[in-house]
Amino acid sequence: MAGNGGFQASSGYNDRPPSSTGSGEADLAVDPASSSFFNNEFKRHEDLKIMLDSNKDSQKLDAMKRIIGMVAKGKDASDLFPAVVKNVVSKNLEVKKLVYVYLTRYAEEQQDLALLSISTFQRALKDPNQLIRASALRVLSSIRVQMIAPIMMLSIKEAVMDMSPYVRKTAAHAIPKLYSIDPEQKDQLVEVIEKLLGDKTTLVAGSAIQAFEEVCPERIDLIHKNYRKLLNLLVDVEEWGQVVIINMLTRYARTQFVNPNQGDTVDDTEKPFYESEKDEDDENEDDENEEDEAKPKAKPYIMDQDHRLLLRQSKPLLNSRNAAVVMGVAQLYHHCAPRGEVGLVAKSLIRLLRSHPEVQYVVLSNIATMSIKQRGMFEPYLKSFYVRSNDPTHVKLLKLEILTSLATETNISTILRELQTYVTSADKEFAAATIQAIGRCASNIAEVTDTCLNGLVLLMSNRDEGVVAESVVVIKKLLQMQTSTHKDIIIHMARMVDNITVPMARASILWLIGEYSDRVPKIAPDVLRKMAKTFIQEEDIVKLQILNLGAKLMITNSKQTKLLCQYVFNLAKYDQNYDIRDRSRFLRQLVLPSGEKGVLSKHAKKIFLSTKPAPVLESKFKDCDQYQLGTLSHMINSRATGYQQLPEWPEHAPDPSVRNVEVVMPWTEKTPLRKDKKGKPKPEKSFYSSSESSSPDDDSSDDDSDSEEGSEDESDSETDSDKEKTESEDSEEDSSASEDTDSDSDAQPTPKKKPSKPAPVVKKDESISGSDDSSEEDSSDETSSESEPEVKRKGKQSPAKKKAEKKPAAASKPSQDLDLLLDFGADVSPSMTPSAPVGAGAGDLLTPMSALGLDATTAKPTAQAAQMFTPQITGKSYELLNKLTGNGLSITYRFTRTISIFSPKMVSIELAFTNSSDNTLSGIKIGQKKIQQGMEIQDFNEISALAPKNSTSVLMAVNFNDTTQPAGFEICTEDKKFNVSITAPVGELMQPYNIHEKEFLKEQGKLSGMQENSTKVKIVEENANMKSIVTSVLKVANVLQVPSTEENAFRFAAQTLATHTPVLVTIATKEGGDSKLTTNCEKMVIGAMLMKDIKKALESD
Repeated sequence: MAGNGGFQASSGYNDRPPSSTGSGEADLAVDPASSSFFNNEFKRHEDLKIMLDSNKDSQKLDAMKRIIGMVAKGKDASDLFPAVVKNVVSKNLEVKKLVYVYLTRYAEEQQDLALLSISTFQRALKDPNQLIRASALRVLSSIRVQMIAPIMMLSIKEAVMDMSPYVRKTAAHAIPKLYSIDPEQKDQLVEVIEKLLGDKTTLVAGSAIQAFEEVCPERIDLIHKNYRKLLNLLVDVEEWGQVVIINMLTRYARTQFVNPNQGDTVDDTEKPFYESEKDEDDENEDDENEEDEAKPKAKPYIMDQDHRLLLRQSKPLLNSRNAAVVMGVAQLYHHCAPRGEVGLVAKSLIRLLRSHPEVQYVVLSNIATMSIKQRGMFEPYLKSFYVRSNDPTHVKLLKLEILTSLATETNISTILRELQTYVTSADKEFAAATIQAIGRCASNIAEVTDTCLNGLVLLMSNRDEGVVAESVVVIKKLLQMQTSTHKDIIIHMARMVDNITVPMARASILWLIGEYSDRVPKIAPDVLRKMAKTFIQEEDIVKLQILNLGAKLMITNSKQTKLLCQYVFNLAKYDQNYDIRDRSRFLRQLVLPSGEKGVLSKHAKKIFLSTKPAPVLESKFKDCDQYQLGTLSHMINSRATGYQQLPEWPEHAPDPSVRNVEVVMPWTEKTPLRKDKKGKPKPEKSFYSSSESSSPDDDSSDDDSDSEEGSEDESDSETDSDKEKTESEDSEEDSSASEDTDSDSDAQPTPKKKPSKPAPVVKKDESISGSDDSSEEDSSDETSSESEPEVKRKGKQSPAKKKAEKKPAAASKPSQDLDLLLDFGADVSPSMTPSAPVGAGAGDLLTPMSALGLDATTAKPTAQAAQMFTPQITGKSYELLNKLTGNGLSITYRFTRTISIFSPKMVSIELAFTNSSDNTLSGIKIGQKKIQQGMEIQDFNEISALAPKNSTSVLMAVNFNDTTQPAGFEICTEDKKFNVSITAPVGELMQPYNIHEKEFLKEQGKLSGMQENSTKVKIVEENANMKSIVTSVLKVANVLQVPSTEENAFRFAAQTLATHTPVLVTIATKEGGDSKLTTNCEKMVIGAMLMKDIKKALESD
């Protein structure tokens, strides 16, 4: 029955179809009736390939699940790669995820096939699902082919800017892979890592630090500004990210802070010095002063606040469930904390001893090293290191090592009782190590040396030969420390020489008898006689000690041992081992010279019987402290590949201010340092002093501040634009000025300027100052002073001065909404195009910053910009609505090239309405909008009425989303609707971008390849100069000229308004008229269209 049952079971098993999740050969071999043993036509995983080629997503999903199951079990599924890679374009989300998991595993092995799908991976990087984007980047970085390194670089840069932290984390993981393929990309990768280090998401922090550690661990300067942020995020970072961050911060602390334990020894040595100094104070004060000068006082150690923050933020991680995190914090405290605080980690490390044996081994190895220097921190937990019967041998040995290191006079009795039980262990290796531990305890603690020796002598009668041999070796080492006594032990060991067979033990007994032969003069010759009989059968180590014994006895007792010594030397002369033959010849010439005694023979006794230094029994973990705890090098006590040596503490702490991260407000950058004529800062009490000015030598600036204070005292309101500006400043300073929403309030004029020229309105404790280095008559400086409202302290002025300023204030009232916008625009963004004063032409609006010599961040004149050409650009007007089509209403528009008050992403547009009819038009506004996705239109304020033959201007804004698509909308009056559309030239979709030439060239190098467009331009010879070229370019595009060190190279930079994408333009002129025009932009369409427009402008002019 049993046989039948077994047969039935077997046949039932064979009736099942062969599984494709295992090896096809194994499935066939199970069936004894199969005839396919030698069938070469069998195809593996044929059913899976059919399912993957199916049109049903359910079958594909089932096949992918089975394939991923095979991969998880370690089975080879590489032959399915062609069938799987075809499904990378599947629209089913679950199938695509599993395909990416498979490709990540096999992309490196099947590089040729994976390269065919790169375009698919690049499209997937734009997928709305974050998991797909991350998976595509993971697969792309797994294709380890140097040819696609530029594609990987671009993909990583895009992923770093992704909205999803999971994608950014994947980008951080891809950085080391790209670096291993192409190390020349390091500079660009460092920039990417710098962006990732600034990420405030806990999911990204650990991966960013890992990339930093693998690519540029020497760039410690990248950590400075992110140091405190990392510490604040440390508790919330994932566990493995915490391990990486803690290890990095350990190295950082060793380079940026001083040793917290350096003051321990200084305090102890200096204390009596100060006490003696205090005693001498009453006796002789002069001597005390001389002593102080001879030996200056050491500064007391004060822990850096960031050092304390590191210890405080890492302390909670001692409660982590992850053993690696706890171990990381422990090594941080061991290497970087004061000695008094290291004990905090002991309890957490003891908790880890309840974990798996592998974890126990690592933890015990680190505890063994720590216990050598910090013995007291583990003494309360002594019982935790007692050996259990089920412990592996390597764990037992480590616990034994720690128990020996923790032995003191108070607990030695407890430890010895524990060690006695270990000696009888069946594990011979552990028992031998226990005897060595007893010997270490005896050598370290003098009170128990005799007790340990007696115990070891008793062990010599043990049945276990290994225990006896180890006892002999340890006794020999102990007797070297105490040679005056213990004659009986030597005699007892000599009698046991016939019973002990372990070579090391026999050699130790012979060495003892030879070294102390004067204490046993009768026994030593007899031992030599016995050894001579068995000389041929002994091991090499024993033979060498027999030769030494014979030589020593020949010196002390030559009458009885001369013949024996000669016999032994003759035997050794023909031994197979050359060491023994050489030793016999050497000793023969020393103790048995054939002729006259040589020089060495006369001193043979001093050579052989001199006092030997006693052996030092030390822990094998004593030297492990040179390696960082928790590293592989520490585990193997040898420098492993890739190990980074822990840096030494600096003698003096580096500048701690590098870790200060402050938000620098615009007015703090532009407010000049106020000094008096002697160059010293003004005292605080002179806050309202009238002698203050932005420049010591510029009296006119001081008058400006005073005059505006006088007119402000009589004005109780501010414009809406000024109100918005001051709202951001109310959080920083206390202001008592009342704010009104009346937009028609009087604006303050700039003194000594034209009466019709308005100045931006400021608060009571603010004033507008011109440039310190410019003259009053310079028109460019007038514009500069209006575009950069600088915060200054208010000052008092005389009544006569106040009266003189009242009339210009009333005469400069703005009359149009445009003036209001321009004043506000100067406050919103001082780095953009300056505002135009009333009465200025449209060309002033289109004058870029390069014409004014303004820096984008400080808005101050620069030496480089002063040498550049300043063109006057006339803005071009476009017709929006013809008066015939609009029943008498005509509309034109032009691009103001100013920052929009509605959004920095919008293009500011001025609309000019003209009523050519005989009727009043009322209710003019924007109606329905017809725009593309991503575009926005900001309406202008409704025009309530427009009288016949009159004109008015309003401002609107459009976000074109970096496209040249038209923005369609309706212009509505009370009774009519007109469909119109505005199309922005590509040059108006950008704003000036201030950049240095070095940064320009660096950015241009990144935007190469497909992102670069170049063409030849034929420029007329008379126009091949700076004036003509700059004017032509600025007519076409709102760009900023970059100061160039090359005579024939003209560079311009801008950013797109919507996405802030850099746009770079380079014109290289040559003699003969053939010049080269190059545009670089990540958005290739914008770069190509801009190139065509600039080329047309250059050739037409």
